[in-house]
Amino acid sequence: MRLAIVLSARGLGTTSPNPPVGCVVLDARGEIAGTGYHERKGEPHAEAHALAAAGERARGGTAVVTLEPCNHAGRTPACRQALLDVGVARVVIALMDPTSRGEGGAAVLRAAGVDVEVGVLADEARLVLGDYLTTFHTRRPIVTWAFSLGGAPIDEPTTRELRARADVVVYPDGRTEEAVEGSHGEGVLHLPDDLVSDDADHAMKVLFEGGVRSALLLVPSALGSAWLASGVVDRILMFGSTAGPAPTWDSPEGFVLCGITRTDRYLRVEMARPKLP
Repeated sequence: MRLAIVLSARGLGTTSPNPPVGCVVLDARGEIAGTGYHERKGEPHAEAHALAAAGERARGGTAVVTLEPCNHAGRTPACRQALLDVGVARVVIALMDPTSRGEGGAAVLRAAGVDVEVGVLADEARLVLGDYLTTFHTRRPIVTWAFSLGGAPIDEPTTRELRARADVVVYPDGRTEEAVEGSHGEGVLHLPDDLVSDDADHAMKVLFEGGVRSALLLVPSALGSAWLASGVVDRILMFGSTAGPAPTWDSPEGFVLCGITRTDRYLRVEMARPKLP
């Protein structure tokens, strides 16, 4: 399961509005036969990639997957049916899928005689799937506000790192763009030409309906503080210089420190709400 969780993280920033899922298929002897992860909407799911890699070795084996196999056919076939078709004997699941249709993929697998175990390393799987599950309930993207305490722009390597995990970037003028151009595939995300950035709640609704599940707010204090006050900011990344006078800042109410890292250029301070809404 831990391998499946690590694999699932390869889909962060590209799968929205679908979840980032990983899968490992073991053969009947318990040896790894195939691995896979979901990369973007409209393309094969994690189970399909892992089963294709495993081939005939999947028969009588075990599928280990971070999220309950889907129970509906859309742009891709239902994963629970793919598992049944190849004849897996056991399916191990970390987290249940809140979007599951009908009786659910796990229930269909059990009814067909497959041994199904649920809840394996669930907390660890939330390291990757937690944001997706949160957005399902809140109906808005997870928002990370990143800014420099000294006012100087965040350097390009750091910006690329931040973009890699996000779906979109929001700028001070309300402009939005895909965080990594082309990473979601053509026609998956529908972004507004001009986001009404001073109305955070409306902005969240528009972005969510457009398929966005994670937004990176690269703005100075004015707009960021307005979004912070409206309650839509979930994480804060502050970058302060490691040279010269130490910058000062006010700790926002309702946030706790969750990480501090020193690099050759920055002191990176991470804060988050103790529990995402």
